[in-house]
Amino acid sequence: MSNLNLKAKQENTYDAIVIGSGASGGWAAKELCEKGLKTLVLERGRMVRHIEDYPTASKAPWEFEFRGTVPIEKRSGIGAARWGREETMHWALAEDEQPYIEEKPFRWFRGYHVGGKSLLWARGTQRWSDYDFEGPARDGFAVDWPIRYKDLLPWYEHVERFVGFAGSRDGLPELPDQIVQPGFELSCIEKHYSEQLKKVYGDRHLIQGRCAHLTDPQDIHREQGRNKCQHQNMCNRGCVYGGYFSANAATLPWAQKTGNLTIRPDSVVESIIYDEQKEKAIGVRIIDRLSQEEMEFYAKVIFVNASTINSNAILLNSKSNRFPNGLGNDNGLMGKFMACHNYRGKGYATFEGFEDKKTEGQHPGHAYVPRFRNVFKQDTDFLRGYAIGMSGGRQLNSDTDAIGHQLRDNLLNREYGLWTMAAWMQGEMIPVESNHMRLSESERDKYGIPKIVMSVEWTENDEKMTRDFLEQQTEMYERLGFKNISVSDSQAPPGSDIHEMGGVRMGNDPKTSLLNKHNQLHQCKNVFVTDGACMTSTSTQNPTLMFMTLTARAANYAVDELNKLNL
Repeated sequence: MSNLNLKAKQENTYDAIVIGSGASGGWAAKELCEKGLKTLVLERGRMVRHIEDYPTASKAPWEFEFRGTVPIEKRSGIGAARWGREETMHWALAEDEQPYIEEKPFRWFRGYHVGGKSLLWARGTQRWSDYDFEGPARDGFAVDWPIRYKDLLPWYEHVERFVGFAGSRDGLPELPDQIVQPGFELSCIEKHYSEQLKKVYGDRHLIQGRCAHLTDPQDIHREQGRNKCQHQNMCNRGCVYGGYFSANAATLPWAQKTGNLTIRPDSVVESIIYDEQKEKAIGVRIIDRLSQEEMEFYAKVIFVNASTINSNAILLNSKSNRFPNGLGNDNGLMGKFMACHNYRGKGYATFEGFEDKKTEGQHPGHAYVPRFRNVFKQDTDFLRGYAIGMSGGRQLNSDTDAIGHQLRDNLLNREYGLWTMAAWMQGEMIPVESNHMRLSESERDKYGIPKIVMSVEWTENDEKMTRDFLEQQTEMYERLGFKNISVSDSQAPPGSDIHEMGGVRMGNDPKTSLLNKHNQLHQCKNVFVTDGACMTSTSTQNPTLMFMTLTARAANYAVDELNKLNL
């Protein structure tokens, strides 16, 4: 029997284990496999294969029974409200898959399938500057980042060459230039807004939004089997062209080509196994989603990339005599200082002009106003600031009051109206200790794992920032000649826009942080956390480029440390 147990353990042993298969997990797998490590990727959701498992990709509206509308009786599952169209309902979770407790209102959107939210993200990608990294040290909220822009620069370039981004080089110190392919051209109204904004304000800029789409594929992208973006704007169905970056289209197949990758879907991670004699983690304990069987897998190094909230939950549930409060959680800070982005502020206005112009086709990006508040100095009564996403277009109207032939003619002969500009804020939420997640002491999910308790709310700083956006966006519309101005606060709760961050933050001091500058747990050096859980602060940029960059950097460091026998 002991020989059988030994053989089973040997068969379940790898050089590295990666928990999660999304944007950061895919990058961990790619880098570790390329360096020769036999790597197991554990994904709690189902298998999704690139191209063949995108059931609604590129389908026309008339190919759906109800033109994409889902009957009320079929609208069930966690996330069904968000993916409330037939085109995307296959991403919704079963109602009982992972219920969580909202101590305070919180929206949690998940991507439980191979590829994770890399199949669902909005694909905005901007680098951080030192103004972002230095925010906590400057104003004292959160702790100082243990890294700066120079530490990430070569890894930004490494990731950008492989992924492929469209955008412009703008020469702005608050938003460093990056490696880009030709961006999606601004419309005439967006160009007008950009020119007038710079003329009126000087320090405010509207630029092409940088996004993870191929507009001029290079050899590295063709080697991945990817092709140019086709401007279909059906991205969150899955892209058969690989026109935008996803783990399914790029990093996971690349890792697979090395012969070193094993992907195990339907693997719900319960905890990380810590060996108190070896003083390090030795493996991962899972529950098979389909059979409910408990299993253990073993490795020399473990990357935790389960997405922010689940990465926190797994570590908190990884208890031992040495770590009674969760793996590496000696200071009791794990799960605390949770934050996200604030998208509450919205704006809309019309413009009279450019009546001889219209837009043709569509593109998957949008315009972008980098943060202009509190960048070079503190100039408001709130901390940090916000970026603004913007999108301009021309109204296309039709009279739907008629019936019969007249209605048909009206629908087929729509008339152009005014040009419009929509705006939405993306504000930096300051991490505070009271905003946290923890594990329930009394309630468990169907796998027997403690339920997650979310206790996150907006602070006075978020309220002030939202009000400032509403005031500033109104002023900008007015000064730039727009009419019919409407701005509003959606009052949406935290989590509404996916960018959860924190709980296992990086820092220099083990007393005030959980991870060091290489994303290692201070107290368990062979466990790395490189998804949103590691973030010390949120800045205003879309975070996925940061997650991927930190992951590539940490994975290469981990391999070096393994080769030096330090892990």
